[in-house]
Amino acid sequence: MARNSHEKRTERQLLLVLLPSLILLLAFVIYPALYSVYLSFTNEALTGAAALRPRFVGIRNYVRLFNDAKFWNSLFVTFVFVMGSAVIGQFVLGLISAMALRRPIRFRQFFSSIILLPNAAPEVVAGFMWISMLAGGEHATLSRIVAFFGIDPADWLNAFPLSMIIIVNTWRGIATAMILLTAGLSTIPSEIYEAARMDGATPSQMFRRITLPLMMPTILLYMLISAVSTIAVFGLVYALTRGGPGGATEVVSIYIYNQSFTAFQLGYGAAVAVVALIISLILGIGYVRAMKVEV
Repeated sequence: MARNSHEKRTERQLLLVLLPSLILLLAFVIYPALYSVYLSFTNEALTGAAALRPRFVGIRNYVRLFNDAKFWNSLFVTFVFVMGSAVIGQFVLGLISAMALRRPIRFRQFFSSIILLPNAAPEVVAGFMWISMLAGGEHATLSRIVAFFGIDPADWLNAFPLSMIIIVNTWRGIATAMILLTAGLSTIPSEIYEAARMDGATPSQMFRRITLPLMMPTILLYMLISAVSTIAVFGLVYALTRGGPGGATEVVSIYIYNQSFTAFQLGYGAAVAVVALIISLILGIGYVRAMKVEV
């Protein structure tokens, strides 16, 4: 009886400790998500008659959404953006950084600080910083750099808009990838590598047959976090291009903003947000299933 009483008291204490976090989660995550689902079935707007008397319209917003070419364009742009910056760029450079900085190299702390530095700047600040690098034609910093190699200057954000936002987002995310992948590398016992060297394994063989298989849970976790967070990127893209030119960089977060606060159609914007949420949930479930963890 005393033990049961102690366990119940411990559970109550844990619940009290978790209560502030649960309240914040309900207030800033669950309630907005549920309210967005409700809005998506209405014609709620910021102006006009719908702003005064919004009506329930059923699945009309979703029917319109799936017939909207701009919506499908935003999904395609988002897919390329996620694959280019999160899945390929950040992962590859983060893994290279993690493996390189595990070795006893000179100025190791200095290089680690340089990689972590992009995370110190907020998204919008980083965006304006990169505008000075990429915009301005021949006066842009990047144009001045490539001029030394005989390359003609360009208005990089207009000539290669999607490629530029992929590069900038990759630059911002390398640090997160490096931290997570370094944690994964540290879980692999050094004895395994020593045994493989004694058996004559080459570095590439050890990477393919030891490092990657043993790091797979960490890699999948990183892919989940990176993909979902990249889908939600807004400030960086808005500061750089505002979704232009001509929708070339209108990722789904920018599309939601434009429909909700530029076209003033909150109901339709909420429907797009719900679809984006469902896509993120599908990604999460897929990664969990890939890790063979019961949900």
